[in-house]
Amino acid sequence: MILNTTLKIEKEMSQAQSYSEWSDAAAAHDRSTGVDVWKSEDESKHFDYVSIRRRLARLSKLWKTQDNAGLLYALNEGIHGNMDGMGNDRLHQKAQFGTKQLIQDYVDAIVNSLEYLASDKVNDIPFEEKLDFFRRAQHCYGRSAFLMSGSGAFLFFHIGVVKALWNEGLLPHILSGSSGGSVVGALVSTHVDDDIPHFFEPETAVENYERAKAANDTGGGRLNQDEIRRSLEGMVPDLTFQEAYELTGRHLNVSIAPAEKHQTARMLNAIASPNVYIREAVLASCAVPGIYSPVTLAAKNHKGERVPYLPNRKWVDGSVTHDLPAKRLARLYGVNHHIVSQANPIATPFASDFKAQKTPLAAIRNASTTTMKAWINASADIWQKPLSYFPRLNSITNMSLSLINQDYMGDINIVRPAMFWSPAKILSNLPIEDISELIDLGERKTWPKIEMVRTQTKISQTLDRILFEYESELAHDHELAMKKKIA
Repeated sequence: MILNTTLKIEKEMSQAQSYSEWSDAAAAHDRSTGVDVWKSEDESKHFDYVSIRRRLARLSKLWKTQDNAGLLYALNEGIHGNMDGMGNDRLHQKAQFGTKQLIQDYVDAIVNSLEYLASDKVNDIPFEEKLDFFRRAQHCYGRSAFLMSGSGAFLFFHIGVVKALWNEGLLPHILSGSSGGSVVGALVSTHVDDDIPHFFEPETAVENYERAKAANDTGGGRLNQDEIRRSLEGMVPDLTFQEAYELTGRHLNVSIAPAEKHQTARMLNAIASPNVYIREAVLASCAVPGIYSPVTLAAKNHKGERVPYLPNRKWVDGSVTHDLPAKRLARLYGVNHHIVSQANPIATPFASDFKAQKTPLAAIRNASTTTMKAWINASADIWQKPLSYFPRLNSITNMSLSLINQDYMGDINIVRPAMFWSPAKILSNLPIEDISELIDLGERKTWPKIEMVRTQTKISQTLDRILFEYESELAHDHELAMKKKIA
């Protein structure tokens, strides 16, 4: 009887048409299998539940007694990522929906305490002291970023992932993308909130492709570079990275790789390259070596004119060197938590959910992957000198090694399942049926990760919001003071 009920619920999960339907079925699945009992109990070998329970009790006591100074002190020493092992992947693998209730209660208690201290209700702590606390808390806790891999036509998988996170209000404001991932990142980062859902519809992509092809008057399968350029013109406003950030408040980061020797890869954004135009950056990141021509970037000069950016240099597909630029995001934004949408067809052997699991099968797979990488690198060292006599072959070898040696995983990974498409189709104009399938697949692969994302980003999102409001208030007060001084 229990087995039949469980199978029925699993069917409901697979046929769900929205996250709401899926989550209701997933919660029912936990009840039918008894996992809800596990969630209600504190005990677990995967985190220090005793310490978390003690911390929660302390926060509750300080809250009830309205000991604001004590609450601020407790939070000062108690806000940092993966506290007492709460971020352990295993805590999110047992249940279909959510994790230990203790963890969710503790995260909620911290969020409520932060919002309370930031409010006007707390007037016995000076504004400057609060501001200093929230700045330090954000620095210590870190920030989350959403990273989209190179993908070719699989970029519609990214759109499905973005759609699922967007609908739940969980899409981070720091985004990175390479190749097809940069296209989706540009869409999200150059449009205001009300306009974004339009791009989640398969018909939007089809209409844009048809306009691009009609303008070029070409037919056939693979998109040529002019069609990609025209497609970008139809989807992405002609904005610089700085202009896009000012419009949406989202930090877009686009990875590009150098076409020439002795140059280094770059990550373009509003901090490092504020005046570079996004369209050319995305076109460069999509320039697959050997298939599309390298691209020269464009920028806005001090007169507001469009001019070449580094005119003597050209750039290609960013996934060749930095599919997921985690270290660079850490340096620029203090990011220490990465949500990855992985759809790179080349990365499939090195990116899967197995890496996050602690099963014997996962251990064998990870060990095999590590051994294979070591063998390939050792072979490349042996052949390094002979290959130097063949520049073209040497370039291909170095590019292949760069792809193999990258880390294609993050803290939360949403991985596209294997799809056996021909290489030509991966760079083609897809029919609406394939686009719909990929968007739907991205959504469904994201749903089981939603509560994990919610739990692990709730504190950082709260800190970001509070600090933004405080910084805005500080800037407003400074502006008023300057006006009074002038008057």
